[in-house]
Amino acid sequence: KMVDDYRKSLITYQYERELVKQKLDTIVGDEEIEKYYNANKSNFELKDNIIKVIYVKIRKSAPKIEKVRQWYKSNDVKDRELLASYCHQYADNFYLDENTWLLFDDVIKEIPMKLYDKEVFLQNNRIIETQDSTHLYLINIKGFMTKNSASPLSFEKNNITSIIVNKRKVELIKKMREEVYNEGVENKSFELY
Repeated sequence: KMVDDYRKSLITYQYERELVKQKLDTIVGDEEIEKYYNANKSNFELKDNIIKVIYVKIRKSAPKIEKVRQWYKSNDVKDRELLASYCHQYADNFYLDENTWLLFDDVIKEIPMKLYDKEVFLQNNRIIETQDSTHLYLINIKGFMTKNSASPLSFEKNNITSIIVNKRKVELIKKMREEVYNEGVENKSFELY
């Protein structure tokens, strides 16, 4: 009986999975994401510090270092284009998307600096230049949010999308089970034990 029950539950699971695959709407619009975020803002608290940053790691022997020092500080579109072109040729590592939030800990892993109080550091530093024996590290912090503050929507977008899709999946499975049950009652094709 246990083997038979297990077999039936596996068949049910497989059937539900295939139906979900066919019927689940996985497209979540920006408006729905924003609505969910606003309704549940208290659930989106940062566990880590995040930053928006321009970051360049170049060898000390690279050409035009003074120009790079000007470009990474500038907000001018032309300077950003020149910096991007330069980085593709000479940088050992770089990140130029100042509109995307990154975990601060991931960024500082790339830089030879010891930080004892990250929040104080973020509040007091925007333009950072440091070096080791072979490389120069240029960092322009364009924005930051410290842990325990409300997480920005753009940082939580993928999580919210997953939450919404998962809720849809649960509702779809519940609805399918109710339909099967109601159909069974209507056709008198089930038994209660």
